[in-house]
Amino acid sequence: MVNGNSENADQRHSSTLKKRGCGYSKDDFLPEESFTSWGSYAQALRETKTRLKDRVLSRSTDQLELHEVRDRSQHQMKKTLNWFDLIWFGIGAVMGAGVFVLTGEATKNLAGPAVLLSYVISGVSAMLSVLCYTEFSVELPVAGGSFAYLRVELGDFIAFIAAGNILFEYIVAGASVARSWTSYFATLCNHKPDDFRINVSSLAEGYNHLDPIAIVVSMVICVGASLSMKGSSRFNSVMTILHVIVMVFILVVGLTQANLANYSNFAPYGARGVLKAAAMLFFAYVGFDGVATLGEEVKNPGRDIPVGLIGSMVVTIIIYCLLAATLSLMQPFNQVDINAPFTIAFQAVGMNWAKYIVAFGALKGMTTVLLANIISQARYFTHIARTHMAPPFLAAINEKTGTPVTATVVMTVANCIMAFFTSLDILANLVSIATLFVFSLVPLALLVRRYYASGETSDNDRNKLIMFLVLITLSSIGTGVFWAISDNTWIGCIISAGVWFFATLGLNLTLKEARKPKVWGLPLMPWIPSASIAINVFIMGSIDGASFVRFSVWTAILLVYYLLVGLHATYDAAKEIESKGTNATDIEAISARTSALE
Repeated sequence: MVNGNSENADQRHSSTLKKRGCGYSKDDFLPEESFTSWGSYAQALRETKTRLKDRVLSRSTDQLELHEVRDRSQHQMKKTLNWFDLIWFGIGAVMGAGVFVLTGEATKNLAGPAVLLSYVISGVSAMLSVLCYTEFSVELPVAGGSFAYLRVELGDFIAFIAAGNILFEYIVAGASVARSWTSYFATLCNHKPDDFRINVSSLAEGYNHLDPIAIVVSMVICVGASLSMKGSSRFNSVMTILHVIVMVFILVVGLTQANLANYSNFAPYGARGVLKAAAMLFFAYVGFDGVATLGEEVKNPGRDIPVGLIGSMVVTIIIYCLLAATLSLMQPFNQVDINAPFTIAFQAVGMNWAKYIVAFGALKGMTTVLLANIISQARYFTHIARTHMAPPFLAAINEKTGTPVTATVVMTVANCIMAFFTSLDILANLVSIATLFVFSLVPLALLVRRYYASGETSDNDRNKLIMFLVLITLSSIGTGVFWAISDNTWIGCIISAGVWFFATLGLNLTLKEARKPKVWGLPLMPWIPSASIAINVFIMGSIDGASFVRFSVWTAILLVYYLLVGLHATYDAAKEIESKGTNATDIEAISARTSALE
């Protein structure tokens, strides 16, 4: 293999992955040349402009991500997962408590019984993103997921901004699920959630209901995730199968109380309400990207990842649609409760006992979502540390367990701190546009991957590609803006949608694909990734302005860190690889020779 035929990219830093005595030294956090002394750091800061230009314009390669970067963890993750594991991991990562909450508000206030169509639309939208992720994850089966994909096609800078935001989303989501776990556990015990929390009056409102159960649940899952990925996968599979059984039970029992008359006013809020509900319900499908971070642990990525990603999303879409249809058949849409729709629906038909089934199902769903969250964010963080954008000791893979124990513990601690102090209302308000931002960047990167090859694509074709991508992006933004600012903007939406269509058509007709996928390729290029960009940007238009403010503030903080630390660390790491003669051409040549020998 490549790592057997080439010397380690960074032998000087290998010791940073090993704990020294009872603590860590400075070199564990900042081992790069720029941080060896204050003089070196001052010199690095003076070269910020030059280094920033280098990092913005440079791109990683498939081989670098698959070999040189991954080798910085010293040990490999164990390849123990197959398509069966990935299907249940995908379902477990997506199908949490969201469907039990979002369905109520979408049905009562936005779509009525037509919420079924909203789930179909949002499901198809999510599937487009899944397909884009699938091609990348098959070609680049590494723990970094979208971070690695963006590094290869759009460069370090864009990848870092995206990664920093998605990690923040992971932490907020993990804390939110942990707090919700306490709430549903309280329901099962016939108590109010705050009965299981510690009230500290001296703390500010919203941060004064301390949640020890959220901490305990998170730490138990952290231990399991650290000890064995295969064991975690088996636990997830069992819990998710039980969760699906509960869902089926809810469907069967609920349909025995169906009343077709409730469908007489199918779409009371019209097409606009259906689309608004679809934008909201899209978040019920979020979480599938965590499957992509398991690429290094999959036995046969070319077969298992497509089956796992696409299969789990198909199952999820079907169950969500059936649940939505059942709810609307059980109750008139204007009587649906927005906070506990299924619980109140069963109570309305005289089945008060069913609320315990719903709470039990939600509790199991949140357990698997929390497990998937901790596993995914740890692997994401591991690959970020491999590139030296985060302290490289966090890239360590435990030799015995084959899991990123250090990153798992660090990220779980971050989840626990936020979950312990922060109320669900505040956590909900912290959810930003980062997920949709990354979901928009991945299909954009896929278009670049297919239609641009450095050294092969002519300048004229490159300029055409840039023009078409700009038109696709701007027209998508335009559609989202028109939709968000007024209720009477059909003409503006039609015009911007027309620009998107002709830009995609122009890309399809005037440019030939510069690179074909080696294993699994996305069909209908460039229409699917272009549509994915348009839909994700359109959904952003439904998000409140405060989320954009939070996104901007957090991104500004990331920029400060990048300019002061991340830029110089990654610059030094890249230069060390180049100084050893392991540039992209060398690695590809070695890989080709190795493949020929095998």
